[in-house]
Amino acid sequence: QVQLVESGGGSVQAGGSLRLSCAASGYTYRPYCMDWFRQAPGKEREGVAARNSDGSTTYADSVKGRFTISEDNAKNTLYLQMHSLKPEDTAMYYCAARYLRCSWSGTSYNYWGQGTQVTVST
Repeated sequence: QVQLVESGGGSVQAGGSLRLSCAASGYTYRPYCMDWFRQAPGKEREGVAARNSDGSTTYADSVKGRFTISEDNAKNTLYLQMHSLKPEDTAMYYCAARYLRCSWSGTSYNYWGQGTQVTVST
């Protein structure tokens, strides 16, 4: 059973940076897809950045050029480096994983973390 634990959220002023971490455990074979989602109050959950085990990545248009997804395989940890944060980035950020290629098109993820809150103030 894959377990995901996020950390690194917090409050920051607009223009600031944060790095989120997602520690993964409980598996023999790394999930093919490791992904970051976010959900703001009153809004639907949306994909932010995704990384397949072949190294390919996908970013939401709203975060391209500001966010970077990466992974430390030795530590079984996924990261989301966020720069130039905006108030609209305020949300609960979730790490998710599945044993299929990453996709945000109506497909499900099997494993989810508990989330970490990011709040960006003006």
